[in-house]
Amino acid sequence: MTEPVPGPRRGRPWRIWLITGGVAVVLGLLLVVFATRFGEDPRLVESPLIGESVAAMRLDYLDGTGWVSFDDLRGQVVVVNFWASWCVPCRTEHAHLTAGQAAYRESGVQFVGIIFQDGVEAANRFLDQLGRGEGYLYVVDPGSRAAVEFGVYGVPETFFVDREGRIVDKIAGPVSPGSLAAVLEPLLADAAG
Repeated sequence: MTEPVPGPRRGRPWRIWLITGGVAVVLGLLLVVFATRFGEDPRLVESPLIGESVAAMRLDYLDGTGWVSFDDLRGQVVVVNFWASWCVPCRTEHAHLTAGQAAYRESGVQFVGIIFQDGVEAANRFLDQLGRGEGYLYVVDPGSRAAVEFGVYGVPETFFVDREGRIVDKIAGPVSPGSLAAVLEPLLADAAG
């Protein structure tokens, strides 16, 4: 005996259309997300402090011989990096920051490294091992007062301050030579023009 050949099934095409439509919607949403973020460095993070002036504060140098005031740094572009010896990404970015200080020093850019929730001895060991940037200002932040003023979530975080003392950009995570240049070059061009 032969079995009858089944005919086309009815009532199932709606499932295919539903699945196809759902996949199309998800792909469309992903396309919109990627298209709006494509070409942007994901480490450049929005901050409510962008456009705000840096709070007036004085921070003691890591070596204990004086202090730095953000008011005294007005007139320079300032790169403020929060770091710690226990932070693995901070090790990755350290060479880029010291090279950046050397590369941009003649352009009136000052780099300031603020220790975040770390001890002076550990921070000094970190710098002894990885090197200190010439002209780079390393300061301590007892009580995390500066970190609170800058709204630091974690380390590393780097803020860019214009010549008038306003925060103009922020990078969350380790910086690279490309990310430093992407922020500093337009900032210096604006200041020159």
